[in-house]
Amino acid sequence: MTFDLSLYLITDPAMCAERGLVETVTAAVRGGVTLAQLRDKHATDAELIEQARALKEALTGSGVPLIINDRLDVALAADADGLHIGQTDGDAAAARKALGPDAILGLSINTHEQLAKVDTAQLDYVGLGPVFATSTKKDHESPLGFDGLAALAAASPLPSVAIGGLQAQHVQAVREAGARGVAIISAICAAPDPQAAAQRFAKSLQ
Repeated sequence: MTFDLSLYLITDPAMCAERGLVETVTAAVRGGVTLAQLRDKHATDAELIEQARALKEALTGSGVPLIINDRLDVALAADADGLHIGQTDGDAAAARKALGPDAILGLSINTHEQLAKVDTAQLDYVGLGPVFATSTKKDHESPLGFDGLAALAAASPLPSVAIGGLQAQHVQAVREAGARGVAIISAICAAPDPQAAAQRFAKSLQ
């Protein structure tokens, strides 16, 4: 499946709650988001499947794929377009086998050691970060900064997306570091106007 990493939205349940998950994501897509990931560490599988199905329906015709964070069973049940896993969220080969060859599969990377173990045959992209410390993930690894990002992006055999505390003014530095795009949570989900926030990123990406 073809996909565009340039403006990758990751949802946060608390930040999307006021406006509603579907409303937040569809507004952001109108603003230029190219890929959407449903992420909720605390929802049950059943709750997440319901949310994923609603999002998948809302994204129909937009050309924006829906990725599920961590939960393979949810991705399969909701017929999502792909899965993103962390270092402790299971095995990429097993996920690929279950999802099939056409699904999008991504993996979070923070160190060169982790990158060296990447099975490029199983994966489509890597998420590199955090670039900066971020409040949306309490247990995150140490921040890379742009130099660390550039070193990992250069070493990665796969296209990469940068994550971690990024704002629209960081887009150029991310691109110069060699990452294909930016993954955004709070700067869009917590914005008063997610569509306008996404447009600011999209404009910086042009």
